Parts: sequence; structure tokens; C-alpha cells
Amino acid sequence: MISTYQEFKDSLQLQQPPSSWSVHLRSLWFDAKNNWHASHDLVDQLTDTISKQIHAYLHRKEGDDWNAGYWYRQAGKPFCKLTLDEEFQLLVEDVLSN
Repeated sequence: MISTYQEFKDSLQLQQPPSSWSVHLRSLWFDAKNNWHASHDLVDQLTDTISKQIHAYLHRKEGDDWNAGYWYRQAGKPFCKLTLDEEFQLLVEDVLSN
């Protein structure tokens, strides 16, 4: 299992994320590989807070601020003002720490 953001970034050389990874980490991995749909499909129906945060980030990334705002509210978080790269790193680090 990986434990740092750098190890996560290094894993992007793989063809697929390890199946032993959490659904959240796999979702973020697919996003990092520019596969928005695969990333979204993994968290779309989940109701836990981190899934909602990832869902919000993904809609913000696609430019759908209204939908992103809905998912941030569902997660109990304010609309993120960080850059997408900064938010992505925080999400990965949050998933790795839990």
C-alpha cells in the first residue's frame, strides 16, 4: 500500500490502479490519468463524506460549478477556493491518511 502523495504520483505509471486500493484512491487515480468518467463512476452513488468531496471536485474540474456546489454542501464543506491541483493533492493525502 502507498502512504505518500509522491508514491501516488509514481503509481500513475501503472496501467491500472491496484484492486486492493480503496474506491476513493482508485477514483482519484483515474482522474489523474485523465479518465474523468471512470473516476466519477466510482464515487457517483456513494454517500460517505470523502466520496461527496471527490464528486464535488470532479464537477468543479469539469466546469459545472452549480453541481460542484451541491456536492460540497452535501459533504458539509464550503465551495473550494484552492486550485484544482491543490485540492486534488489534499484529497489524495486525506484518503491516504484514513
